[in-house]
Amino acid sequence: MPLLRFDLIEGRTDVQIATLLDAAHDAMLEAFKVPVRDRYQLVYQHRAELARIEDTGLGIARTKDVMIVSVTTRPRTQEEKVKFYKLLCEYLEKRCGIAPSDVMVNFVSNTDDDWSFGNGEAQFLTGKLGGKPQINP
Repeated sequence: MPLLRFDLIEGRTDVQIATLLDAAHDAMLEAFKVPVRDRYQLVYQHRAELARIEDTGLGIARTKDVMIVSVTTRPRTQEEKVKFYKLLCEYLEKRCGIAPSDVMVNFVSNTDDDWSFGNGEAQFLTGKLGGKPQINP
């Protein structure tokens, strides 16, 4: 965890998507210091005519490579988020040729009781993830 959702304009190859996901995972590992196998990523591709991703009046030029990366996570510090924004853009540009102007990111924060990783359990609360138990399993 975090859960990363990528909303893309359709047209990328499987290899391009795999490279994009690897770049984002590496940025997340460095910025958030999570375990390597803490990887939850979903890709949604949209026809170009069904997506409008503008610039809030900032004058940011967008291309067909524009994407929105939504990060659902436990609370992160401002420093961690800013580091993630920077690293994500650097890695996507270097590895995928995606301009930083085409990368929009948003965070959705939640708490430990908002996660179950399977088996009908709240692993953060039971202590199986992240420290001492907060509830009786």
